[in-house]
Amino acid sequence: MSGFFHLMNRIPFNGIATGVSLLLATMASLAAVEATSPASANPLLPGADPHGMVVGDTVWIYPTWSDEPRGQRFFAFSATDATLTHWQRHGPVLDFTDVTWIKDDGQERHHAWAPSVLEQNGKYYFYYSVGPQHPTPSRIGVAVGDRPQGPFHDSGKPLLTGDEHFEAIDPMVFTDPKSGKTFLYAGGSAGAKLRMFELKPDLLSLDHEVPVETPPNFTEGVFMHFRDGRYYLSYSHGGWQRSSYSVHYATADSPTGPWTYRGAILTSDATRKGPGHHSFIRKPRSEQWLIVYHRWENQTGDGPYQGSRQVCIDPVDFDSTGLIRPIVMTGR
Repeated sequence: MSGFFHLMNRIPFNGIATGVSLLLATMASLAAVEATSPASANPLLPGADPHGMVVGDTVWIYPTWSDEPRGQRFFAFSATDATLTHWQRHGPVLDFTDVTWIKDDGQERHHAWAPSVLEQNGKYYFYYSVGPQHPTPSRIGVAVGDRPQGPFHDSGKPLLTGDEHFEAIDPMVFTDPKSGKTFLYAGGSAGAKLRMFELKPDLLSLDHEVPVETPPNFTEGVFMHFRDGRYYLSYSHGGWQRSSYSVHYATADSPTGPWTYRGAILTSDATRKGPGHHSFIRKPRSEQWLIVYHRWENQTGDGPYQGSRQVCIDPVDFDSTGLIRPIVMTGR
């Protein structure tokens, strides 16, 4: 406030009203800028591994939903306001009690993790992880719905099952805009191995595996997006409960690589730790790219952290060569 009074002292008496008006107008403009920024709402909701999708003017988020003790159900969240501050919960969009093959492995304990959603031909395909990896292998399933808010009905069988050398988690399904082919990227954590498959036209079964290189510093949570003729393969690195968790990326001229490693773009700061397992979207009616991700709030040290991770959204900027600039985490 001292700056304000200093300003008033330098304005002639008959100009004070004008000065106050200008100051208030400036403050209103700054507030408007803040109000239209998705970052001003962070964190948005408790959860992890958020997959973002835009349908018309609506932004959808499908997270690993951690705000309930059951941990075996998925929910969807939608927002239509420009600031992405008002989120409506839908669901459950898929409940493991409705998936007949979940307990075929003989285990009682399972977890609903890291979904990915694809819209094609008026249908919505919901790919999801069934953990944990031990004592039996993790699996990836797929369900189908008529609306982005579900409900999604399971296909009746696992799409992909892991083994002792490969953890079948963190599906990412991507339709190549050039070839029209749809690919499943999956894997990570135990062994930190990336695998890739082409899906059959029904999107419910695998056609064949596609040889793909695991990029540097890959741990899990892969995401693929396409911009201006370039493919961006991004993923999480580090331990999910620690400050080392971060987002790295590589680029390529095709969805199968070879990859050019570009480095880390989202890392811990002083109190927001372990950002990762993300997705990229374009804001409705805008050229602005956004990253949807989770992080630990109000933490210090390197971890391990306890409690609930939080879903956040921040803007993404590209330099003149199309590379992603380091992302700054924002929020209250």
